[in-house]
Amino acid sequence: MTVRTEDGVVLHGIVVPPALPRPLPADGRPLTFVLAHGFTNSTARAPFLRLAGYLSRFGEVRGLDFRGHGRSGGASGAGGDPELLDVDAAVLAARADGATTVVTVGLSMGGGAVLRQAVLGAHRPDAVVGVSAVSRWFVRDTVPMRRVHWLLETAVGRRLGARVMGVRLAAPWPVNPPSPVELVSGIAPTPLLLVHGDRDAYFPLEQFHLLARAAGPAATVWVVPGMGHAENGMTGPLAERVGRWAREAVGRDPLCDDDPVTRAAVPEPARR
Repeated sequence: MTVRTEDGVVLHGIVVPPALPRPLPADGRPLTFVLAHGFTNSTARAPFLRLAGYLSRFGEVRGLDFRGHGRSGGASGAGGDPELLDVDAAVLAARADGATTVVTVGLSMGGGAVLRQAVLGAHRPDAVVGVSAVSRWFVRDTVPMRRVHWLLETAVGRRLGARVMGVRLAAPWPVNPPSPVELVSGIAPTPLLLVHGDRDAYFPLEQFHLLARAAGPAATVWVVPGMGHAENGMTGPLAERVGRWAREAVGRDPLCDDDPVTRAAVPEPARR
């Protein structure tokens, strides 16, 4: 899949066809997931492909490499306004290809991007899922995030990012855009699911609770025992719960009641 953003950047990605347990009616259109990866990841990485496969049991999955990542052009804005345009382009492309119901699912940097796009984007989704989503900018509470900021903010780090991690970085932001925590309340009444692991090494739970409080009572909030960060923290059973939530949130009848593939035990997320 190839799309062009509003500001002219060409993004490359993949489409994973639905693998539903039983066929849709002749005139039916599957649910479409727009899956947004985390910083330094891409649609070619095994954790992303695994998650796309899990979600394909609930509908079509479309994933794009954010600008500056993978095969896409441009330079990464590290989750700022450029990534909002990337998600917007992905949702628009899904609609143009006939998708009637679009659910955005973002992980880490991609989580912040889908939250912001649901409020500020020109092409809004029908439901939103943020997994291990960044809540505010310049979080340095953990060692991994201090390393990320070293990568973004130092000349040596920026060269290393391009050479070793394959991430092409744009110039630092001249002005900080509104953060996810400032905007998340504006997603309602669009259904919103926020998912976070209690073993996330990047964003501590206090950051997630801040985001959840800002989202308001309309949001569904899961704290998942034993889960780590973003793509690497997702399991088949948890992805199945996300898929089921998405189908129910947009008013689709569940199709996977008879599917035993992802029935392995997983701790029940704590719900608010």
